[in-house]
Parts: sequence; C-alpha cells; structure tokens
Amino acid sequence: MLIARPATLSDDKALFELARLAGPGFTSLAIGESALFKRLQKSVKSFNDTGKVSSDTAGDDTGDDKSTVRKDQLYLLMLEDIETGSIMGMSSVKAQIGITDPFFNFRILNLAQQSAVTGKRFDMEILMLVNEYAGASEVSSLFIKEEARGTGAGRLISQARYMLMASAPERFGEKVVSELRGHVDNTGYSPFWEAIGRKFFQMDFDEADRVSAKKNTQFISDLMPKHPIYAALLPDAAQAVMGQTHPLGAGARKLLEAEGFRYDGIIDIFDGGPSVSAPRDHIRTIKDSRRVTATTGDGEFPISALISNDKIKTFRAVFSSLRFEGGAAIFSRETMNALNLKNADTVRLWIKR
Repeated sequence: MLIARPATLSDDKALFELARLAGPGFTSLAIGESALFKRLQKSVKSFNDTGKVSSDTAGDDTGDDKSTVRKDQLYLLMLEDIETGSIMGMSSVKAQIGITDPFFNFRILNLAQQSAVTGKRFDMEILMLVNEYAGASEVSSLFIKEEARGTGAGRLISQARYMLMASAPERFGEKVVSELRGHVDNTGYSPFWEAIGRKFFQMDFDEADRVSAKKNTQFISDLMPKHPIYAALLPDAAQAVMGQTHPLGAGARKLLEAEGFRYDGIIDIFDGGPSVSAPRDHIRTIKDSRRVTATTGDGEFPISALISNDKIKTFRAVFSSLRFEGGAAIFSRETMNALNLKNADTVRLWIKR
C-alpha cells in the first residue's frame, strides 16, 4: 500500500534524491540541498502550526488541524511504500503566493492591428508582466519515481493535496494555481529563457531559477521589462514553446485538468511553461469528497475510494476499499492502521464517479 503523508526532517535524503532524479528542468526542486532542507523545515512547521481554532471548524479533541490561513505556510507530502518504507514521490501546496513576494508571470494578450491604408488586419500576441495570482494557493512539485509511474501513484500524491485542502480550507486561498513544466533540456537550456530572460538578467537559466526559488524576486521587478514584449520579435524556437508543457509534465497536466484546472494564457517568465488555475471549491476532489464515520470490519469491501483521515498535523491519505453499513464506512484493519484511525473517527472519502 502507498500512503501520502507529511514530510518529516528525516525525509531529507529522500527529498534530495527525488530532486536529483527530477533533473534541472524541474525548476521547483532544482534549487540545491540547502534550500530544499529549508523548505522541509518550513513544511514541518506548517503542519504543526495549529494556530487559532475557529468555532465552526473545531471538531475533534486533539487540538489538531483547524486554523486560519498562514501566508507563509508550505505543505510537503511524501509518497511512501508502507511495506518497504521507500519514498516513491512527492507533491506540495503553498498556502499563499504573490503577497510577501510577487509571483510574476507573463500574460499573453492579443493586440488587434489594422490599417485602412493597406487594407490589412491581423492580431499580434504581446507578453505583459503580471502578478495576477496574488493571494492564491499553489500546488506544485509533483514528482514520482519512474518505477512507480502507471501504478496510480501519481494520482494518489496529486489528489492527496486536495484532500488536505478540503480538511481545512480556511488555510488556503480561494483560487488554486499550478505552474507546469516548460521546455528546459537536461543541460538547463531553455529557448524561451534565451530569447528574453538572458537579455535582461545576464545570467544562465539555472542561476536565475535558483535566485527566484530562494524568494529573492525583487531582482525580477528590478530587471524585467515593464513594457509589452511582442511575441513576433522572438525567435521561432521561443514562440513555439510559449504555453507548452514539457513531455515529462504531460501526466501532471492531465491530472490537473481532470480536477478542473484550466490554462488561460498565463505563462512562466523563465521557461514559458503554462500556468493553470481553478477555484478551490470547484476542484473535483474537494467538491466531491465527503466526511463519514469509520469503523473496522471484515468481509468484502467492494467500493474503491481515496480516503484521508481529514486532519492536517497527522494527515494521511490512501487508495483503498470499503463498504457502507447503516451510514458508517467499514474499512479493513490494514486501512485503519495506515490512516492511524480508531473506530468512530471521521474520515474523508472521494469515490470516483
């Protein structure tokens, strides 16, 4: 059984290995071990920050889970094989972006051009520097090892993020965004970066990405052009990758689109990869999940579902099976143990329709 759970400080070496396997094109992980460990520390702190419990969300007697949103919270989830203890993948959620530090993107706009003298009319694409996602939450860093692909592992670690958000929506923004991997090769070469970024930053793609990942986004505001950039002036190779997902990110995009995320013309300023977004409460897993009472039982479990323990601090999520009896959900002892549940605890279910 695979389980999604909060990252701990002892996951540091596994996190570094996932970053190495992801390669330089996976920009949210290609930031060096020191920065990755700081993210790990921030995640541990976020999961343990219970904050102020609001009266309408407090439901258990553990003091766990229900708090108002923290703008600097980060939640790293690890995908663990319970049998072997191996870490097979990861994903993350940033509670709020674009407030403390701008979250810059390019928006692609169409500019209508017309000349009565020549009798010609055509549209030109222009790129505008924007910070449109201020206050939104971001889901990112979805990566699984090659041997786990095609097994449902990607779906689990992806959907687990939404089960986490459903457990305490007040921690997260009303809009959720995700930046998809753009076209960067194994050497760190990006045609979009070479066409724009290098001209204004005078540095390699990898260096700029590291500076940005460490939250020093002021350099973008200082150096990026404030005026529109005409896409037609860019080399063909750069134009061709605008809004295009890297082949290795195609699976992640498919999962996001299945949840209701949509591309609306916003791209990354470094590699030109697309950003997709959705209202938090319209995300399929959040919208269609529900809370039920859990009980241990034997026998047949004919219903397959994504199941979480509906907590934050001790969050767990698995794909498993169940049956219903008298309004309660009946699970095997293995599932109950995996989720750290006891009889009469509340769980959250998402049953594929």
